Amino acid sequence: MKKLIKTAIIKTLPVMAGYIVLGFGFGIISEKNGYGLLWALAMSLFVYAGSMQYVMISLLTSGASIITTALTTLMVNARHLFYGVSMIEPYKKAGKFKPYLIFGLTDETYSLVCSGKGPDGLNFHKYSFFVSLFNHMYWITGTLLGVLAGTIIKFNTAGVDFAMTALFITVFVEQWKSTKNHIPAIIGVVASVICLMIFGSDNFLIPTMILIGLSLSLGRRFIDKEEA
Repeated sequence: MKKLIKTAIIKTLPVMAGYIVLGFGFGIISEKNGYGLLWALAMSLFVYAGSMQYVMISLLTSGASIITTALTTLMVNARHLFYGVSMIEPYKKAGKFKPYLIFGLTDETYSLVCSGKGPDGLNFHKYSFFVSLFNHMYWITGTLLGVLAGTIIKFNTAGVDFAMTALFITVFVEQWKSTKNHIPAIIGVVASVICLMIFGSDNFLIPTMILIGLSLSLGRRFIDKEEA
């Protein structure tokens, strides 16, 4: 068990660096918009949706309707539908860990467990559980620190929410460097640019996910051949 926990901690260190900063930013924005410690921690504990939590603050402060909130959540988190499907088989026999593994499958956690195998022969489901748990704890810790800092220190929060974009770029670069097959990454970039030009910045997310999903599905044999 010690080896399992140690490995999970080491593997999640890069995520910790990002989540502490991102959670910190969310905590500051929450506090500045009138949502104190309990509300911010509750959102990070039970919602735990990264970029959607930033958007949630805007929705709450603007008095958005339930329908608007639901559609916005679908658009922002639509990508989860696609990579979540790929984890159905790996998580199929996770037993008591399954509910939390499903709940805690963020972008960064997915990048660490998507292989479907535990490193160094470790139990995959237990490894995935601790990876998910530690990443969640990092986010909550960052949120706590952000709320406290926002309460004590007074400063302009403009641009803080860009931290989420910065983390996505970091994860993309890390994935690019860790694999020789760059076809999926290229498909993602090209699809994003095409849909951005056609649908605009407010509506391109779902079309992009659909285009990426279709491209990866239709080109699966070719992509698998490149990985072999």
